[in-house]
Amino acid sequence: MGAVCQVTGAVPGFGHNISHSHRRTKRRFDPNVQKKTYYVPSLRRNVTLNVSAKGIKVIDARGIEAVVARILARGEKI
Repeated sequence: MGAVCQVTGAVPGFGHNISHSHRRTKRRFDPNVQKKTYYVPSLRRNVTLNVSAKGIKVIDARGIEAVVARILARGEKI
């Protein structure tokens, strides 16, 4: 899987590197995606998610149960 957050849906952004002489070359801004494992009591198993740093904060705020329920409601397999 590419640099996509399963919680927030963050995807790479695109832009330019600009040199001192102001020449532009294409570049890619990847989100800070990390593979994290969480225990989900309702499923009674560990779930591995690709989440961005902001996605980790969302899980801390809302709880893993609510986030996993939302991912499953979208039809995404975990």
